[in-house]
Amino acid sequence: MTERFDCHHCEGSLFGRKYVLREEQPYCVACFEDLFASTCEECGKLIGCDCKDLSYKDRHWHEACFHCSRCRGSLVDKPFAAREDQLLCTDCYSQEYSSRCQECKKAIMPGTRKMEYRGSSWHETCFVCHGCQLPIGTKSFIPKDGQNFCVPCYEEQHALQCVQCQKPITSGGVTYREQPWHKECFVCAACKKPLSGQRFTSRDEFAYCLGCFCDLYAKKCAGCANPISGLGGTKYISFEERQWHNDCFNCKKCSLSLVGRGFLTERDDILCPDCGKDI
Repeated sequence: MTERFDCHHCEGSLFGRKYVLREEQPYCVACFEDLFASTCEECGKLIGCDCKDLSYKDRHWHEACFHCSRCRGSLVDKPFAAREDQLLCTDCYSQEYSSRCQECKKAIMPGTRKMEYRGSSWHETCFVCHGCQLPIGTKSFIPKDGQNFCVPCYEEQHALQCVQCQKPITSGGVTYREQPWHKECFVCAACKKPLSGQRFTSRDEFAYCLGCFCDLYAKKCAGCANPISGLGGTKYISFEERQWHNDCFNCKKCSLSLVGRGFLTERDDILCPDCGKDI
């Protein structure tokens, strides 16, 4: 007796009929398509056993239905991109969604390398120095008036020159007497300590830190012998070519403050009227 060979689902005989194996079980074509065939995303019909099933992210198409949703060109064996459930050929995708090169204004195709800076994009070959026209690539660059420059070209064409060392100032810098300086070049004329961010004063067109200025040029207090800077609102008393800090202008004997009071002198000393009445 001949062994039976039936459809695993409807149990109809498969002798002399086309069938499909799934997980080692035979199915007649009708049962297989009813149970397992995918529905085409484009036309909504089943993708039968005699058709090629093209799939992408759990979605399925007939070969003839697998085309660009914009230009309708076939995507079979061609690169494509997906946008909001639509499939697009690379040309249509770039026309609709790709960035435009800031230099040549053409679309930057998907998969090609691009350079980006502050919301603008360039083809790698278009991202060049405005001065020497050489590709910048991943090297440092400096933007100027909407153009990008490699560091050597920027220094040669646009950078300010430090009045001290005559070298370009590429970042930061200090302006003193309307002239540019590197921060590290703007130093005290006496002790050479950097003055950037510090209080300083000048004399004879040279800049000095407060300490050096006081040591070199400030008047000395007749009371404590320390410099009277006169800076920052410091008050002092002057009398016959001598100066005192306000806090030092006191009676030599009783130490009473003589600021705003009458006083007497005895040689180099100052006295209040009471202590000086027996002079």
